[in-house]
Formats: sequence, C-alpha cells, structure tokens
Amino acid sequence: MTRRFDVVIIGGGSAGCVLASRLSENPGRTVALVEAGPDTPPNHTDQVIWDSYPIVAYFDPRHHWRELRVYHQPPPDSGPDTRTRRRYEQARVMGGGSSINGMMANRGSPDDYDGWAAEGATGWNWEEVLPFFRKLERDADCKGAMHGSDGPLPLRRVGLDEWPGFSRAAAQALEASGLPYTACQHEDFDPAWFPIVINNDGERRASTAAAYLTAPVRSRPNLVLFPDTQALRITFDGKRATGVDVRILGGIGEHLQAGEVVVAAGALHTPALLQRSGIGPGSLLQRVGVDVVADRPGVGRNLQEHPQIAVSSLLDPAARQPWSLRRHIFGGFRYSSDLDGCDPVDMYGVIVNRSGWHPLGQKLGGFLVWVNRAYSQGWVEIESANPLAEPRVELNLLSDDRDRLRLQDALVRLAALYRHPEMQKAAHYPFPTSYTEKSRDLAVVTRGNRVRTEPWARLADAPASVRRRVVERKISGGLSLFDLIRDERALEAFIRERSHGTWHCCGTARMGRENDPGAVTDPTGKVYGVEGLRIGDASLMPFVPRANTNLPAIMIGEKIAAAIAGQQAS
Repeated sequence: MTRRFDVVIIGGGSAGCVLASRLSENPGRTVALVEAGPDTPPNHTDQVIWDSYPIVAYFDPRHHWRELRVYHQPPPDSGPDTRTRRRYEQARVMGGGSSINGMMANRGSPDDYDGWAAEGATGWNWEEVLPFFRKLERDADCKGAMHGSDGPLPLRRVGLDEWPGFSRAAAQALEASGLPYTACQHEDFDPAWFPIVINNDGERRASTAAAYLTAPVRSRPNLVLFPDTQALRITFDGKRATGVDVRILGGIGEHLQAGEVVVAAGALHTPALLQRSGIGPGSLLQRVGVDVVADRPGVGRNLQEHPQIAVSSLLDPAARQPWSLRRHIFGGFRYSSDLDGCDPVDMYGVIVNRSGWHPLGQKLGGFLVWVNRAYSQGWVEIESANPLAEPRVELNLLSDDRDRLRLQDALVRLAALYRHPEMQKAAHYPFPTSYTEKSRDLAVVTRGNRVRTEPWARLADAPASVRRRVVERKISGGLSLFDLIRDERALEAFIRERSHGTWHCCGTARMGRENDPGAVTDPTGKVYGVEGLRIGDASLMPFVPRANTNLPAIMIGEKIAAAIAGQQAS
C-alpha cells in the first residue's frame, strides 16, 4: 500500500511533534508523522507519563527501545576488549524524550550558539535562535524580551518557599561556596544557583506531544499520525528521496511517498536510518551490503554526550521531601571548572531530594553533576543492513581527558558542600554513585521493588550505629565520598568505571559548510549530496550545548519547520 504526502516526518519525538504541528498549519500541505512507539493523545491515561515525578518514566521499559545497548567508555589501547554494552534508555513513544525525561527546560549558553555559527551553522547564532526559543515557550514566571508568553510549551519554576529541607540546605552550601543566586537561568548565564526551569503545567508533564499535538492540531485533515510504525529505510530515485518504507505494528508493510522527508529520529537512530538508506561513510555501507547513495563520512560521527556522576546520602527526617510533593528536583547550579582548555561555565548540577519512588528512595537525596561543555566524541554505525537491528554506539565518554578531570574535581567540590553546617544537619554518610543497572531496575514501579526496599527503608531510621552499617553494607556498596576523594587513584578509577551519559546525545548528522567533509547538512537541515531530505533533530548540533538537550531540540524543530515553510520567527 502506498500513500502520498508533501512531507513525511520520521520520529515523533521532541522535535518531530513540533515539525508536524508547525508544518500542518498550512492546510495546503499534507503531513505524515511516523513514530515507532505508541501514541499519547490528549486524553491518554498513562499516569507514568503525566506524572510530575519523572523517575517513574525514566526507566519504564514500555516506552523504550528495549534492545538498544551502548559502550560508555573507549576500548582499551591494548589487549582484549572486555567491555560490556549497557542499556541506554531512548524513548519510543509519541513525544520522545520529552515524554520520559526530567522536564528540565534549559536553553544553554549564548556562547554555544555563537560557536555553532562559527563552525558553519550560519543563521544559528544566539540572536538568531533566541526568537525560536521565545516562540516555543509560555513562561509563567518571567516576562520581557528574553521570554515567550504565548508559545505551546508551558514553563515554570518552583519557588524557594516550596523547597524541601535538603534543597534549602544545599542552596545555603552553594551560596557559601561563592555561587550567587539568580532568579532566572534564562536571563543570567554566569555561574550561579537557581530554581530550574521545567516544562510542567500544574504538576503534569508538558511533552511536545501534549503541547504541540493538541486536539485541534490532531483534527487537521492534512495531518496523519502513524504511531507504532517503524521507519525501515528512506527510498530514493537516483539522488532524490521519494519516501519511506515503514512497518506498522503487526508487521504490515507500507510505503509513504513524500515530496520531502524530514528525519527526526534522535541522535542514535537518525544516523542509523541514514546509513541503512545509503547515506554515510561509503566504506561502512559497502562493508554491510548497503548501496551507496551519498558518501557522507560525517554521518554517525561527532556523537557527544554530557558525562555524569552522582552523590547520594541518607537524609535527616526533617530534610526529606514529603510524598505530597511529586517533583524531586527544584534547584540547579552551574560553575566554571577553570581547567585549562575548557570554556567558562562548563559544569552543571542539580539537587536531588528523592532518589526513588519506593520507601527507601524517599530517605535518600544528593546531587547529580555533569560536564556541561563536553569535548569527548563517539560514533554510531550500523552493523548490518537489517532495518530492525540496533546500531553499534560508542559514546567514548571521557576519551578527552578534560572531561574525566572535571568529573573528579566535581566530586571534590560536592564533598566540600557536604561539610557545610546546614548540610551536616540535613544529610549523612554521603557516597558516590551512578545509575547502575540494579538501580535502574529498582526504579521500575512494581510491587516486588516496593517489597525489596521496605526493610532497608525501616532500618535507615534505626539508631545511628545501625543506620551507618545499613548505609555502608546495603546501600552505598561500602563507598564513602570523603574516603574516595582522598585517594586520587581510586577516584580516577571510580570515575572511569561509573560515569555514564545524561541521555543528551547529539551531533551525529551535524550542520556545517558544504566543503566540510564532516558536515552532513546545510544550516536548513538539507542533507548534502541528495535532494528532498532534511534532518530536524539534535543530530544537527555541531557540538553539545551547555544544556539539557530537550529545549534546544524543540527549538531546532521550530527553526527547521520555519525554514521549510519559508518563515521567520517574530
């Protein structure tokens, strides 16, 4: 069966929903949106997705690419490669990452976008992207030239008077460390602590599926949604893209003919789809038996992420977040590492008031901190022509030593925060940690996980001597933050072994100049070497911005949609 559309969008994620909504505003343009996962219409009843507490959605396998695995660290310089591929949660649901992420709406630094423009993404400097950030948002708290007031995406902050005791103690420690307070992280881009901006409306998640694919948008006769439909390959007539072969749930094959194809499948699946369709490094395509349509060596290269590490601690009962508050992160902070060769304001962290939905999770809190201006680069490659096989993903985290050194320094800085008097009252026995496979399994809401955590939750409130033993033997794995930072070799080993990504992959089909062999598209997302094909997601980023990538990806959706429509943001 074949159907024809003016535009076929592959991927109903953070950017794809934006593209579908904006491009279908023209009633004379027919638009199809293809999403591999289930739909989330305005009346859906999946409370895990609606929930303002995002950890229940982070690791819920119903909405993930379940077979996707990645290598976190580079292969060894010599000897056998004994690394293990690890789970890497990528959304497979309408709204994409915006339906399962932490709802942190961070624009990044103006220097990021000026840097993009300097690297060949003409038209993407700060002054030129700011109108699209304003266009997407409806900021409930801040007004003026830096903010939008009538966009689809609601943004807000949680006031300091609502912060739980641990967040208030952490804020005092951050202030004492020399970081000033700023009320809006979208106006002041210097080192500071602040209430984070969240895409959340009345304690409900505001994904791009909810904000952009509203009931009136869905009722447009020129827009057709294809949920539970996986794109297999882009088809070509010579060098012109003609459409997409898809597989609908149940194995039904269909061809969607297109005047133009826009790929917004995410920074891991977008390059894989391009490669399977004949666009990528010619030697790779020939090796796996794919006919070469366009030899573009940059497809799948330049993969960037924000490497992350964490610290947890047992919270004093008075510092814990009550169950009546759903969100668990209200405050954030950014600072300059001052490491040679690093850009300013290159580090970012958040205060975590609850580590899990279960009884033990309420009693643990701490910090997540990541390298916000990362320099390590990885890659994505298909390993066969099979359209259903996941690609090989090498994140290459910490392959640039500046990233490792800054994470080690971050743990030293967090230890200093725990020595502040208010923090000593609020939190005890801090230990370094990360999102291990075990902790991710415990994050899934099941009766069994509740039963497993209840005994340790009760013992965590036992007399002090018992509490310490419980933390050391059953919760922290015997690790102490203060002990670790005193042993430089152990600290480096811990960072190399336990750091992981922040689910902010980008850059694998980057914009750039036509004579740049690593560039895949021009600044309007058009893929070099072919016609009728664009990229419209975080794959376009020349380098990872100093931001959670969701809001920049939504901005990209807005800007690419405007380029297709020939419009300018007001």
